[in-house]
Amino acid sequence: MSTTVTERPDSARPHGATPMLEVKELVVRYGRGRKAAAAPAAVDHVSFSIAPGETVGLVGESGSGKSTIGKAILGLQKVSGGSISYQGRDITSAGAGQRRALGGELRAVFQDPNSSLNPRNTVGTSLAEPLWLRGVSGAEARAKAEDMLERVGLPREAVDRYPSQFSGGQRQRISVARALICDPQLVVCDEAVSALDLSTQAQVLNLLADLRDERGLSYLFIAHDIAVVQFLAQRVVVLYRGEVMESGPAAAVTENPKHPFTQALVAASPVPRPAEQAARREARESLGVRTGAAAVPGPGGCPFRLRCPLATELCATERPALRRVGTADVACHYA
Repeated sequence: MSTTVTERPDSARPHGATPMLEVKELVVRYGRGRKAAAAPAAVDHVSFSIAPGETVGLVGESGSGKSTIGKAILGLQKVSGGSISYQGRDITSAGAGQRRALGGELRAVFQDPNSSLNPRNTVGTSLAEPLWLRGVSGAEARAKAEDMLERVGLPREAVDRYPSQFSGGQRQRISVARALICDPQLVVCDEAVSALDLSTQAQVLNLLADLRDERGLSYLFIAHDIAVVQFLAQRVVVLYRGEVMESGPAAAVTENPKHPFTQALVAASPVPRPAEQAARREARESLGVRTGAAAVPGPGGCPFRLRCPLATELCATERPALRRVGTADVACHYA
């Protein structure tokens, strides 16, 4: 990212505190019946937790399963195995009634703001809808919508305008306002800034960080750019083909990665300075990591083995378990 952002310290989980979100051995397969049972897992035994007030970044290439995990948490994707708990309550198979009750506490910001903003409704109507569903009166909902727009850096009179009258970055701010208007505890941000230009990305990231610090929010921040995740998250989980490759404190994972795939992700992250970008390109090529297009491994073993310069026969026969290397957990026999 080219715009300067203020570095924020890592958060420490209070001893014995109940996680805001806990995902255990999550498995998701697409399809129905026998077809689903025979299909490879889109998400394969993924575990992580998010503490109150903490941001966990979920990062990986396209098709790594990160958005599938977000949908499973939000109840938009059926879970095939494992569990999802919110503040100690199991919501893995929560029904429509339980999901409605959670609607104000568990919210989402998606990549495309138009997915949450009806172009036929004014911005005020879009923001007020979640409040109306919770019994808030029209006048009070409008006042809250105006306050929330002001908080995300937009004028109060924007309530009477339509989404088409705003830029992409402004519409994403409106989506953030809609997500936060019910005072949620946890927000799932799925590629929330990936469609924005770099300066607007930085503005929205700073906004999300400020709101987190003010309100004690927890975020699951899903992205493919590890540099973006590095700014906002205190901890990072790196996914490849639905499996966790590395997880740990953001500084450890992004500045001193141990897994070859994480190293490749960091080296591939774009920077605005040509000389540094050239050095990164050279570092990426020196890693010897193969491209993913022709690398489709069979079942068993490490999913990254066909691209990995460290791979041996062991990697083809034995799936590496997560083990502690420094301050991070790494799924690699040779990290």
